[in-house]
Amino acid sequence: MSTTTAGGSGTAARGARPRRRTARTRARIDDVWTYLGLLAVLLFFGIPLLWMVSLAFRNQQEILVTTINPVPDHPTLDNFGQVLRSAQFPRFLLNSAILSAIGACGAIAVAAPAAYAFSRMRFRGRPVLLVGVLALQMVSPLVLAFPLYRYFASLGLLNSLPATGLVYIAILMPLATWMLKGVFDGIPRDLDDAAMIDGATRWVAFRRIVLPIAMPGLTAVFVITALLAWAEFVVPFILLTSPAHLPISVGILNLQGTYATNSTGILAAGSVIAVLPAIVLFVVLQRFIVGAFVSGALKG
Repeated sequence: MSTTTAGGSGTAARGARPRRRTARTRARIDDVWTYLGLLAVLLFFGIPLLWMVSLAFRNQQEILVTTINPVPDHPTLDNFGQVLRSAQFPRFLLNSAILSAIGACGAIAVAAPAAYAFSRMRFRGRPVLLVGVLALQMVSPLVLAFPLYRYFASLGLLNSLPATGLVYIAILMPLATWMLKGVFDGIPRDLDDAAMIDGATRWVAFRRIVLPIAMPGLTAVFVITALLAWAEFVVPFILLTSPAHLPISVGILNLQGTYATNSTGILAAGSVIAVLPAIVLFVVLQRFIVGAFVSGALKG
């Protein structure tokens, strides 16, 4: 009896090893496909960016010559110098910073209470409203371009940065609501209940208990929405026409017609400079984003 049992255990162990190896092999194959997919995405988005950087360091002669060499033969900083000497370019950057701050801060201010309600309360129509909020994010600004222009023109709000910032808030609010709902879902409800047992209202519990704990997640959402606002093009292109009010995403187009020589290189240099603030913001605050993802604050 003991011999048979030992033999059976050995057979089971030998049968389990191939299954473990098969699972490991499948996991490695899945990892390979994942990395190949990520590499394809990186090449799809990275090659145009690298080519833009290459054009920024080329003179007019090298740009006119058809070549696939990514490294300029005679790199120059003249394009960056002409962009930085432009009187309008600093104003474009300032306008983008103002609109990004209005959009990100306003979206969080509006989305945080809504996300907290979706996370903590149970009410009729809650799943439908959640789907509706997500559906708003899928509406392209191009669909609303003409009626939005007519509406702002009738109110006399064209060429107004604060009014345009309100549109930024409306565009960013659905995404911020969904992300902040995940942030609040990761915070135990017992903290809210304990505060309310001690006499605090739900608003006080939200403001003094939940928000401080959710600060890393709030910072992550702020960075993401600010970057999206910085890259917004359609809304300012429609609502802002004066060069003094244009953000960098739209104002950079003016550089192409301002300079008669090497306008392509100057436009590329301006694009590189326009991307740098977004990169700096992400690098400085990336620890909040990474911390939020690692802790599972942005799940769901």
